[in-house]
Amino acid sequence: VMCLRKKCFLIAFSLVCIQGLVAQDDCILGVGITANETLISVFQLNGQQADKMVNLGAELKYRNELLNNQLENITKRHPQSSEEDLIKLAGEYKVMMDSMGKVQKMIDKKVLAIFNKKQYNRYINLCQEVFKRPLYVIPADYNDSLVDPK
Repeated sequence: VMCLRKKCFLIAFSLVCIQGLVAQDDCILGVGITANETLISVFQLNGQQADKMVNLGAELKYRNELLNNQLENITKRHPQSSEEDLIKLAGEYKVMMDSMGKVQKMIDKKVLAIFNKKQYNRYINLCQEVFKRPLYVIPADYNDSLVDPK
């Protein structure tokens, strides 16, 4: 009986995760996921931009730790004695995962807002290459840190 409950939970959990992945069509920058050095290099961030991005990545990590703690509490205190309980648990898990996605999107938008127009256009072009919808921000208006490719 316990093995069956675990299998039901895993199936429900998998469906929630797969549904989240399939529905994802926003072009996520990936602050906190992608290595800082990669983002700095790809978008040719200046020192001030890089510092802001690193600080926002730390904010993301902190917020996700809070959400992970809440998620652990949900799974520890939630009954798992019936299929209905497991379905409810999967629903609560999905809410937490959606919250993590919203936090990621918020932080990415904050980073994109410090991009200049050329950096933001590079982001849009990369999103188009992978058929994802770019996050909309108004790029900062200051001197470019990008070198025009020839």
